[in-house]
Amino acid sequence: MWPKSSPLQWRCEVSITVQIPTALRRHTAGIGSLNCAAANLGELFSLLDEKFPELKPHLRDEAGQVRRFLNVYVNEEDIRFLGGPGYTFQDGDEILLVPSIAGGTH
Repeated sequence: MWPKSSPLQWRCEVSITVQIPTALRRHTAGIGSLNCAAANLGELFSLLDEKFPELKPHLRDEAGQVRRFLNVYVNEEDIRFLGGPGYTFQDGDEILLVPSIAGGTH
């Protein structure tokens, strides 16, 4: 017999890989890749905040939203085209965090 609980209590952990580019590694003690379990971007950022507190201000703004100049890719696809921050990660997804870098002269 199945336990009596609501579907919200049933949770399937998915394993994802997060690739951290060189520009952000100074905030992760040089770590460039991390395997973890997260259901979505908010959960992933919370895990990263806990593990790498110095990285937090580079991921979210004061309102808790994804920084304007941070691009997030899931399996090489921009997360904005997959539904944005509400996208549910799938087992084996590879997440790439890419800060936009501006500069130069005309």
